[in-house]
Amino acid sequence: MYIFEDRGGRTLALRPEGTASVVRAFVQHHPTTPWKAWYVTPFFRYERPQAGRYRQHHQLGVEVLGTEDPMIDVEVVALAWRFYEALGLRQVRLMVNSMGHAECRGAFVLSLRSHLSSHEPQLCEEHQKSWSGNPLRVIDCKKRECRSVVDRGPSIADALCGECATHFTQVTEGLTAIGVPWERNVKLVRGFDYYTRTTFEFISEALDGAQNALGGGGRYDQLAEDLGGNPTAGVGFGTGIERLLLALEAEDPQRFEALRDASIDVFVVDTTGGQEALQICDVLRRSGLAVDRAFDGRSMKSQLKAADRSGARVAILVGPQELEAGTITIRDLRATNDDNRQKLIPRTALVDAVREAIETSMD
Repeated sequence: MYIFEDRGGRTLALRPEGTASVVRAFVQHHPTTPWKAWYVTPFFRYERPQAGRYRQHHQLGVEVLGTEDPMIDVEVVALAWRFYEALGLRQVRLMVNSMGHAECRGAFVLSLRSHLSSHEPQLCEEHQKSWSGNPLRVIDCKKRECRSVVDRGPSIADALCGECATHFTQVTEGLTAIGVPWERNVKLVRGFDYYTRTTFEFISEALDGAQNALGGGGRYDQLAEDLGGNPTAGVGFGTGIERLLLALEAEDPQRFEALRDASIDVFVVDTTGGQEALQICDVLRRSGLAVDRAFDGRSMKSQLKAADRSGARVAILVGPQELEAGTITIRDLRATNDDNRQKLIPRTALVDAVREAIETSMD
């Protein structure tokens, strides 16, 4: 926790994560369930900064409250997986586990305490002093000494009651049914104490092992009650924005540079002075592309200079001849070969042709 005292003598803590804040808002406002929320916001932690781990970082999160149905677990995990796919990440593995509910997890913790007590001298220096306060944190430790002790200890998989085991099976079968590949990791407990049953984590094989977790989450069926509300099931995930950027760069540096540089996809150059350019910009923007254009009746030469300065990969040229023929000219602003620099296409093929030109420009 990033805790400090302000000038008024008040002790303040900067927000370390998002789930508790969302659940608190749910408890306060009582929305209709199931209730779904998402957020993108900064979080803080007081520790030594290193690659992929900062004192201030930004996180995208999704939370669903009000249903115990294991299919909502599947939807949340699948949403995260498809999100990584859409970003172009390919070296990602999904780890899944079940922490059980309070009763079966309690039995496991008793067994774990007994195991750690008999192997305390073999733990890392930090956990030799602190393991008794929360033995589950030892499972989450990445240090070799603790890993060795944990690997020889009891497994949460053996402690699950029939109901929790069935819930886990339904989640994993659901993931398989929609083509989301998963692996079971019985040592996966995540970093927060409120998780129950499903826990999951996304690992990037392109990043260093110590900082390779892109994101993760799980089910937290007791958190609302812990915060003063009625018993309400919940599940969610969070993913770090900075860690995503590191993974994108590690997987494909050239593509990462192209994505970072191209804040504008298309620049529309118009010499007709009519509404055609306005319509083209609107169509391209509604298709999800970032579009800019020049104004004030500037010359073709001036507009092309503006297109080059914009960082766009592709320019659309709209002149009187194109307007009359129902065509447009697409120019690749990054091409080095003049023979392949521009081509004439039908106006009706605008969106597909522009997307193809952008992809070609990125190769």
